[in-house]
Amino acid sequence: MAEINDKNIPQKKVVYSALKPTGDLQLGNYIGAVKNMVKLQDEYNCIYTIADMHSITVENVPADLRRRTYDFMALFLAVGLDPEKSILFVQSHVPQHAELAWVLNCYTQFGEASRMTQFKEKSAKNPENVNLGLFAYPTLMAADILLYQADLVPIGKDQKQHLELARDIAHRFNTVYSPTFVVPDGIFSKHGAKIYNLLDPTSKMGKTDDNTNGVVFLLDDADTIMRKFKRAVTDCDTDIRFDESKPGISNLITIYSVVSDKTVEAVEKEFEGVSYADFKLKVGEAVVEYLKPIQAKYNELINNKDYLLEVMRNGAERASRIANKTLSKVYRKVGFVQLP
Repeated sequence: MAEINDKNIPQKKVVYSALKPTGDLQLGNYIGAVKNMVKLQDEYNCIYTIADMHSITVENVPADLRRRTYDFMALFLAVGLDPEKSILFVQSHVPQHAELAWVLNCYTQFGEASRMTQFKEKSAKNPENVNLGLFAYPTLMAADILLYQADLVPIGKDQKQHLELARDIAHRFNTVYSPTFVVPDGIFSKHGAKIYNLLDPTSKMGKTDDNTNGVVFLLDDADTIMRKFKRAVTDCDTDIRFDESKPGISNLITIYSVVSDKTVEAVEKEFEGVSYADFKLKVGEAVVEYLKPIQAKYNELINNKDYLLEVMRNGAERASRIANKTLSKVYRKVGFVQLP
């Protein structure tokens, strides 16, 4: 990502996005986030993070976290994220994230943090592990974004509240001192932004769903994918149409629309008069074919750990250079003595 010094040439805006390796990447992650991340590379200066520090707010197996960190980087590359176009790195490799998060904790009100919906939901779900990291999660996320002076952050509706907090913190710090942080805006993906569990089409497909039979993981083999689609919940109707009253069929239409690169209307026309069973088979087959090249590239990359480590190292070095500029400015403004 070359720096442009000519003031007559407009600088590209900075996009920041991160994914937590708390579960294996699945089709919902890809359609809702990663696919769009690939598209953004040509228009923006993109900074993409594997947010392993966020992962430890919940219980996890260390060996699984390490494996998934490699898996995520291999899949990032396999789907088309380019380390020459974007900065790809692992969050814990850039310690400035944790350093800025502490400063931002001191500019975040207790009431603001306690109002975060995800904190309430996760605390209720795991009452035996309501840790301070879970509570301070949103300020670390704010640090992730503000550290790189990000203009835009691709988010789903469930992250909107966290972005608003990051904006509030940036405004507060800029007001107390002087302009320091870019106040970021959100990018909300429209079509295919949310893919639902195949067995419960009222719930978002998630990496850590308890019932994985309704979740299509990017590394599932063909037989597993077909089995999951054959069991997908539909409804008692017979029409294949996109409708709020038909969440199961609408979810399948969305998935097929994305992997076939066809409009919803075209999908409805293509499958007019087709049985639900045949439609589910066709969607499954389309997903299998769509994922084949991604899986082949992943298998090639995951067996080359030296290359993955090189990508991580180069990404961390580039990210650190940007992060250091912001953190030095922040430290100076809050009054910390910096060594020459």
